[in-house]
Amino acid sequence: MLYVFGFTRLGVVLSDLYFVDPNPGPGQEGAERGVRLEVRFLDQPDRAGSVYASRPIVVDRPVWRADLLESVDHPGSLDRAHHHPSMREWEPGRRQFDADLSADPVDWVAERLSDLGSLLDSAGIDRDEVDATDFDQLRQAVPEILDAVRRLLARIGAGELAVAPSGANAGTLVRAGWL
Repeated sequence: MLYVFGFTRLGVVLSDLYFVDPNPGPGQEGAERGVRLEVRFLDQPDRAGSVYASRPIVVDRPVWRADLLESVDHPGSLDRAHHHPSMREWEPGRRQFDADLSADPVDWVAERLSDLGSLLDSAGIDRDEVDATDFDQLRQAVPEILDAVRRLLARIGAGELAVAPSGANAGTLVRAGWL
């Protein structure tokens, strides 16, 4: 499932996610699942047509990512929750773990999204690349975004989302999900 919250130049996207044995480092072997949330640039390219024509919407370059993940063997633990304070091109930097993130992921994400300026600074993005209205629009949307995060986490916990793709097996690098 994919959620998109769009503002003027930025948006927040979130989705359920399942990795078969991503093995990103020692102590993190085995499948993991959870919610991926990214702040991304948005674009509306020009398109010919009438004023009533549908408009293309591009969910573009990532700015920041939070992965509210848990090992499949430890449901409900969020033992692999981490974030990527900056993205280079389309690639994330190394996983950054924070005890506060694992302890209370929803509030931790709320704090980050509520302070877009600091988020942009740590990502190395010039604040001038963002429309001034994005700061207020994002801050006002935080409760709706968190509601979506909670719904995704609940559906993952119930086994409805972030499930292993059919035919996937250990030792195979597989990612299932929109993000």
